Amino acid sequence: MKKDEMIRMKIEDISSEGLGIGHADGMAVFVKDTVIGDEITAKIIKVKKTYTYGRLMDLVQASLDRTEPVCRVARQCGGCQLQAMDYQAQLRFKENKVRNNLIRIGGFDPELLNRIMEPIIGMEDPFRYRNKAQFPIGTDREGNLIAGFYAGRTHSIIDNHDCALGVKENKEILEIVLEHMRRLGISAYNETTGKGLMRHVMIRYGFRTKQIMVCLVVNGRKIPGEKELVQALTAIPGMMSIVLNVNRENTNVILGREIRLLWGQEYIEDYIGEVKYQISPLSFYQVNPVQTEKLYGTALEYAGLTGSETVWDLYCGIGTISLFLAQRAGKVYGVEIVPEAIEDAKRNAALNHFTNTEFYVGKAEEVLPEKYEKDNIFADVIVIDPPRKGCEEKVLATMVKMAPRRIVYVSCDCATLARDLKYLCGQGYELKRVRATDMFPMSVHVETVCLLSNRKPDTKFSSNFGYF
Repeated sequence: MKKDEMIRMKIEDISSEGLGIGHADGMAVFVKDTVIGDEITAKIIKVKKTYTYGRLMDLVQASLDRTEPVCRVARQCGGCQLQAMDYQAQLRFKENKVRNNLIRIGGFDPELLNRIMEPIIGMEDPFRYRNKAQFPIGTDREGNLIAGFYAGRTHSIIDNHDCALGVKENKEILEIVLEHMRRLGISAYNETTGKGLMRHVMIRYGFRTKQIMVCLVVNGRKIPGEKELVQALTAIPGMMSIVLNVNRENTNVILGREIRLLWGQEYIEDYIGEVKYQISPLSFYQVNPVQTEKLYGTALEYAGLTGSETVWDLYCGIGTISLFLAQRAGKVYGVEIVPEAIEDAKRNAALNHFTNTEFYVGKAEEVLPEKYEKDNIFADVIVIDPPRKGCEEKVLATMVKMAPRRIVYVSCDCATLARDLKYLCGQGYELKRVRATDMFPMSVHVETVCLLSNRKPDTKFSSNFGYF
């Protein structure tokens, strides 16, 4: 197969990046903007040793699962890889993605998965679900101010003020900021030169409380006409917090560490179930509150709490899962590496009058072994919600030594989930229940909750994982 060669093929699967996968001449071919079941003509644009990349040239026969995208820039924007796929087909794809990784990477028996996998939890309305949006500010080729999202695998901004996944209030806020910039001649930040003032506008929205936060990220310490801009923004119903975030670093990281309150309070509030959370600009908070409640509800169900258990929540963030568990646990300990997140967790516990929680700052792979070895801590249930890379082996090994009766694993990456489950099930645990939740409709990402049960709950494990 050679570059610029034209091929015809059928799309059989979707990659982790949202590219359609077909085969030609015995090689996998990855093609953007395709759907499983599409018959296409593609032009080869890049050739590797065992796979190639193609560009969609002609849709010969559209898949039965193909649908018209809601968003006018869905094809250019990098945010919605699956918007051209019917939503029920998206759910099937994600459920199969979890199943296939558990079989291929985890080594689990397909027949076992047929028995223990529960139907994926989808959304009734898979749009307007995001409570957070981060809009980069830039200019087009003519020098006009634009705001929107990055094109896939680039930092080229696709101008779009009304993302179909975000709340409608985002558009009004963006246009107020852009009009203020035009009127006062405020420049947009240029990543190449490092010059220009306005970098991003971040917006948070409380679905239950209807509270709004606007965070203006700047390459400086002040915005010209701050009072006028604040006055315009406060006219929007629900506005509770307007903050300035200083980011003068030459980096792709959106938020800097310095925050200055321009108006209102430094946080907004929202609920997951009956638990209230204070959310600051730097807080990690799940972006889909409707599905988060279902995800955490599944984790709580799997934990099987009766009111007396000691629970450890690793990678706890601002305590979202910890406080959900604390409703039914005897004691909950949370561990998180970000100090500000732990402060948020403690504040959220006090806000909800929980007295059965305790939080530690540090890496899970350091805090848990230290508490186990030095303080002889134990757990009836351990809940883990690690980053995309999964758990450090030291964490898994310590969990095995602690021998909790149940482990509830919440995962945002089913490949590393499968790897970690293989380890745990090789050291005395049994996979009992699995359920995927569609937290990010229109994207390839999927969250999964798994329940593992200790095969010998009254037996401790030795350091070399043998029984004694």
